Amino acid sequence: MIELVCNLHSHTPFSDGTGLHREIAAAAVRAGLDVVGVTDHNVWVGGVQGYYDRVLLLVGEEVHDPCRQPQVSHALILGAGRELAPLAVSPQELIHAAREQGALVFLAHPVEYVPRWLRDWLSEPALPWADREVTGFTGLELWNTMSEFKARLRTPFHALYYAFFPHRFLHGPFPEAIRWWEQLWLSEVPAVAIGGADAHGHAYKLGPWRRVLFPYEWLFRAVSTHILADRPLQRRPEEDWLLIRDALQAGRAWIANDLLGPSRGFRFEACSGHRRATMGGTLRRAGAVQMEAVAPLPGEFRLIRFGSGVVARARGRVLRHLTAEPGVYRMEVYRGGRLWILTNPIRVI
Repeated sequence: MIELVCNLHSHTPFSDGTGLHREIAAAAVRAGLDVVGVTDHNVWVGGVQGYYDRVLLLVGEEVHDPCRQPQVSHALILGAGRELAPLAVSPQELIHAAREQGALVFLAHPVEYVPRWLRDWLSEPALPWADREVTGFTGLELWNTMSEFKARLRTPFHALYYAFFPHRFLHGPFPEAIRWWEQLWLSEVPAVAIGGADAHGHAYKLGPWRRVLFPYEWLFRAVSTHILADRPLQRRPEEDWLLIRDALQAGRAWIANDLLGPSRGFRFEACSGHRRATMGGTLRRAGAVQMEAVAPLPGEFRLIRFGSGVVARARGRVLRHLTAEPGVYRMEVYRGGRLWILTNPIRVI
């Protein structure tokens, strides 16, 4: 399989971002991405999807109901090929319409927390996904960089501190989001987890101090989604989108904070007899099951069984674990005490 690094959540001046499509693509090239997604709020921009240098730029949409207060329940839609914002008043109808178009739908920043001072000073409310009864979505944007940043700003001092040491606020998805994701899988809803930047390129101001805290390029080097595609990209945008869509739909992906080290080359697989499965797959047991994860750099591995917690640990570049227990298994890898890699799970039956 062919590994591709994707960041599927960014914004341009067509909504509330600062960088044009070509500028976002250039930042993605510098950051080493293969695929970048532009998902402006409630607007689908035609005529700009395609290759810019070696990066494929995909145009999607982040849809929500602007009449709702607060404006919760944002959906990242990729591949619809048309405007879907008029359907935002009903999240369920929106999801159905997007899937009928062959699109993927991820619930954006599904869990959010915003400190009170940030709400009061900057009128910045939390915007989680509030309609948890919906069905038919592809998955969750489990790790959103900017959502985590806002949650870490317990005081204005923290804002100043992270302005100078931005890499230090990244710890991982919110525990509530992890619990929701695991519960979906345990309820037979195989929700695919992705990570995204939510990049805007805004300049922030604190007194006389003004600075672009998170340029697009920096964010694209941080939390992204690595996917395993069936074949290399062919530089044909529509065909290549279908290849990417299939890999994401299948959950052949992991999330990584690549600021802690490049995770290209990571693999997580399970085998039993002659049968083998990778992330997003299902393995039917033919006796014992060998779980194996291999990383390009040393780290602390944790094999997690949904509903049971950590079932195996290892340090170094490899974890191998033999089990006979069915269940849904995922891998986490830490470096320097911080989450580096979080995989989509393998179901063992």
